[in-house]
Amino acid sequence: MNRPLDELRYFFTALGYFTRVPVPRWVGFEREYLNAAARYFPLVGAMVGGVAALVYLAALRVFPPGVAVLLSMAATLVLTGAFHEDGLADCVDAFGGAYTREDALRIMHDSRIGAFGAIALVIALALKWQALAALPPPRAAWIMVAAHAASRAFAISYLVTLDYVRAEGKAKPVAQRMSFAAFAAALVFGLPWLLAIGWRLACFTILALIVLRFVIGRYFVRRIGGYTGDCLGFAQQVFEIAIYLIGLAWISY
Repeated sequence: MNRPLDELRYFFTALGYFTRVPVPRWVGFEREYLNAAARYFPLVGAMVGGVAALVYLAALRVFPPGVAVLLSMAATLVLTGAFHEDGLADCVDAFGGAYTREDALRIMHDSRIGAFGAIALVIALALKWQALAALPPPRAAWIMVAAHAASRAFAISYLVTLDYVRAEGKAKPVAQRMSFAAFAAALVFGLPWLLAIGWRLACFTILALIVLRFVIGRYFVRRIGGYTGDCLGFAQQVFEIAIYLIGLAWISY
């Protein structure tokens, strides 16, 4: 197998893992593909954001901005199977309802959503909806693409510095330590989209996300000693919402 075909296989592995988009049968599936595919997660995010932007712009021809945003959000939830939102709910349930590391990991592993998780989901979706609906349409469309891509790039940064804390788990094949070269590729796929919203805002947003990434990482280490797959989903959602709120505050200031 030559190198270009390897990379294409890793891209399709990332696409199949994080979305419900059918991938070619020749790609197959091997657990070891997932770690190599991690560099393409931000590119998959840009594609998800692109779908959101297209649905939003199309819906704007018929509906007011608030409805258009809701339809674009629904499209991404269907496209991804609410993959990251599930991680957000599981983490908030675990961190909100557990006192020990073992209890947090047990609650996080439970597929049921508790009160903390349900409340977190409602607040997260409401924040996305209100922030995007308040943005002017061209900027809202671009920031959807940028936020989906950049939030995934920052989320997988934990693969470079933190340890995966479960002996086994759905994210275990992904959760091998990522090399700096692979992470650099992920940044190339994930960060340039922010320039579409203006270079000053892009620079400020990146600095804010770096600080937020450090704070969240420290919290993960303090509570459970590292991260799980749900933690990555939680982080992605927080980063995505932060990008929307920063963009909104920037134009409102």
